[in-house]
Amino acid sequence: MEEKQNKNGKKFESKPRENRRPAREESEFDKKLVCVRRVTKVVKGGRTLRFSALVVVGDGKGKVGIGIGKAAEVPAAIDKATGEAKKNMKQIRIVEGTIPHEITGTYGSSNILMLPAKPGTGVIAGGSARAVLELAGVKDIVTKIHGSTNKINAVKATMNGLVALKTREEIAARRGKNPEEI
Repeated sequence: MEEKQNKNGKKFESKPRENRRPAREESEFDKKLVCVRRVTKVVKGGRTLRFSALVVVGDGKGKVGIGIGKAAEVPAAIDKATGEAKKNMKQIRIVEGTIPHEITGTYGSSNILMLPAKPGTGVIAGGSARAVLELAGVKDIVTKIHGSTNKINAVKATMNGLVALKTREEIAARRGKNPEEI
């Protein structure tokens, strides 16, 4: 520890630079901000303005999570949503860059049909579903959203569909058969 003086002549101890905490910690997860909404609440004194943020966090290797945060300022809402998303991480089953089988994810009145695709197809999906699929590490998939295209519901429907996926080996083990028989 070094002893220094500030502008007012008061003495203080400062830590050497190498012992200081880094300004921002690098995370092993990527994050995408899907939407920010302005939310108002009517109270006795008038309207209170707040912000709601939807963030998707993933590692690109099968782990993905979603989070919603609300705060008076946008950066605080994004930070809260990111923390929530990291807590809600789920493992997704991916086989050779795509999903193992066709599935429909549902949340509220949003339905998303997800179809496995051949290598080289890419991620064919709407903006909100695309964020979840890319951060999960899916390389080839075709999707179609039916019903409500509300971003929050579409993201939750996509997550519900991805979490419900089963691999051939899991289905075979459940039935007590070899994976080749299925």
